[in-house]
Amino acid sequence: MAATGLNKKVKRSLNNEFILIRDARLEELDKISLLLKEAYQQYESILPTDAWNSYMEDIMNVRSRQDKSQLIVAEVNKQLVGTVTLYLNAHRSEQEGWPIGWAGIRLLAVHPSYRSRGIGRALMEECLRRCRREGIATVGLHTTEMMDVARRMYERMGFIRVPEFYFYPRPGVVVMAYRLDLKTPIRQ
Repeated sequence: MAATGLNKKVKRSLNNEFILIRDARLEELDKISLLLKEAYQQYESILPTDAWNSYMEDIMNVRSRQDKSQLIVAEVNKQLVGTVTLYLNAHRSEQEGWPIGWAGIRLLAVHPSYRSRGIGRALMEECLRRCRREGIATVGLHTTEMMDVARRMYERMGFIRVPEFYFYPRPGVVVMAYRLDLKTPIRQ
């Protein structure tokens, strides 16, 4: 997990609040785990109990990803309100299966009470900025039908579906893959 302090960006939300986008700090990992749980809680009733429990265990285990990814957070009024995990070398992300040379974005989360303020978009834009800075040409991410708000945002930003990277964790469940060619400007 990068914690350089060099990756700070301030943006205004749709409510004219200041959003600080920065690297997570080690002492914040437990808070980030809880933020992920709260952000994804809405899907609990959709998934079977065993699938939900396994998914929660995975997404809340932020420490297991810190040596191979960058954990980025959004802060409003000194409160953590969003997070995303960026793999500059997505091939190192065991679950995702991206080609060598791609970056990967995973686990975009915004606290439910802070949604529809541009925080998720600001986190995504920061991931893409970092990828461009590193000279990465392609970014991949996975999502599902149930995550329709995020999926529509990705599509508005120019991400396109890549079915060859879909995966099927259980019968009837499709995890869709998207990619963005970073030589293409981000759509507004």
